[in-house]
Amino acid sequence: MAKPDGKSEKKSAEKQDGGSAQPPAANLPLFYGHPEPLDAKKHSELSLKRNFGFEFSNTANAVPVNLIEMAQVAEAYPIAFSPDGNATPVAILGLRDNENLFVDSRGQWHKNTYIPAYIRRYPFIFSEMPSKDQLTLCVDLSDEVVEKGSDRPFFEEDGSPSQLSKDALEFCKSYHAAAQQTLAFSKALVEKDLLVDPRGVRIELPGNRVINFSGFRIIDQKKLDALDEKTFLEWRKNGWLPYIYAHLFSGSKWHLLSQLLSERLEKEAA
Repeated sequence: MAKPDGKSEKKSAEKQDGGSAQPPAANLPLFYGHPEPLDAKKHSELSLKRNFGFEFSNTANAVPVNLIEMAQVAEAYPIAFSPDGNATPVAILGLRDNENLFVDSRGQWHKNTYIPAYIRRYPFIFSEMPSKDQLTLCVDLSDEVVEKGSDRPFFEEDGSPSQLSKDALEFCKSYHAAAQQTLAFSKALVEKDLLVDPRGVRIELPGNRVINFSGFRIIDQKKLDALDEKTFLEWRKNGWLPYIYAHLFSGSKWHLLSQLLSERLEKEAA
């Protein structure tokens, strides 16, 4: 929450918002256009829209994920790593540019499928305040997100944070802490040179259509097997091994993306 409401959190030595497989304009995080610190006086009449869904994510074919959710993510999406120096783990949501196969035309997520925390966090986010050693809760103030007066206000009549804002603050705290852990994990993978650029994933679709999906990195199984014992034991102590295996096992989910794309292509052709 903004400082006047006393709802802020000390920032860590390192910071990460999660990055993006598709870097947004103006260096803003993916999805965010006008994030602004929540303020009881300035935003006393604003609320989250009643019909707010997942339409905002329909053009994202990949989103960042944190370590603690990788096992759940791996059950539904292939997990890869961004090609930049951060090596951010990402869930692959689509095979074509600007297409999320898990959101329908009504803004609803694919039934019985885990929704990555990065998406569930929106439209809230932590932001570092200039010249201040703290992180402040912000909300993306777009017309698609907020409105005046509804049953989902950001503040109560007395100016105190609403339950919606309190829940958002706690969620962002947890997300931020998980992001710091993920930074260390990704850094270790890069330092040990375990990530490789595959030739790409070849997806064959009905009608002799083929999609070559590339622009990501994966853990090289041979390099992982050759990892020295000291590092392996250190990573086991850190609890990182399950996350590595989650990434490897998630490769089996490329077929699900192929299936969802085939279904969408059939609807488009109808």
